[in-house]
Amino acid sequence: MAKIRALLFDFDGLILDTELPDYESWQEVYRAHGCELPIETWGQIVGGNGATDFDPYTYLEHLSGKPVDREEIWVNRRQKYLSNISEQPVLPGVIDYLDAAEDLGLLLAVASSSPENWVRGHLARLGLYDRFDVVKTADDVQRTKPDPELYTLAMAELGVAPHEAIVLEDSPNGVLAANAAGVFAVAIPNQVTGQLTLDHADLRLPSLDAMSLVELIAHVEARRA
Repeated sequence: MAKIRALLFDFDGLILDTELPDYESWQEVYRAHGCELPIETWGQIVGGNGATDFDPYTYLEHLSGKPVDREEIWVNRRQKYLSNISEQPVLPGVIDYLDAAEDLGLLLAVASSSPENWVRGHLARLGLYDRFDVVKTADDVQRTKPDPELYTLAMAELGVAPHEAIVLEDSPNGVLAANAAGVFAVAIPNQVTGQLTLDHADLRLPSLDAMSLVELIAHVEARRA
C-alpha cells in the first residue's frame, strides 16, 4: 500500500479566512441600504452550489427597489474588505499541519482558484510562501474548480500520484475537484461554507485542530487497507 507523500491545500477559507470578511463587507453595504444579505445566499456563491450568475449589485437593487451607485459601492467596499483581510491571521491548525508535514517529510502544495497575485501575495505576507513546494492558481490553468486541473497539475509538479496525496478543502467546488482528481478529500468548512452540503468529502472535520496530521494520515491509510 502506497504511503501518503503530499498534502495539498486550498487557500481562501482554508489557509486564510477571506470569505467571511468578504461577506461582512457586503452585508455592511446591504444594511446601509436597509436590506439584509443572508449568509446562506452568500455561502451558495462561495461554495459553488449553482448561483454563479449572482450579482450582488442587482440583488441589492431588487431588494431595495431602487438603483445603487455601483462604482461608489465597489470602491468603498473593496477598500474596507482589503483592509480587513490584511489583518487576518492564518486559520487555526494550518501552522501545526505545515510543521507536522515537514517533520514527516511530506511535499506541500497550494491549489487555488484565485488569481496568482492574490494567493502568492497573502502567502508572502503570512510568511508561508516558502513553505510550499508548489503553488498553483487560476493563472496556471484553463479551468478552475470544480474541474480537477489545479490538483492534477499540482500533483504532476510534485511528482506524486493521487493515492499518495490528501487534499484539504473548505467548499463543495473544491471537494468536487479533489474527487475528480482521485484524491482523498478532507472538508474543513468555515463560517460561510459550513451550512453547505459536503457529503461528497471523504472526511469532514470542524477544524484542522480537530485531528492531527499524524492521526489524519493514519485514518486515510486505514480506510485504504
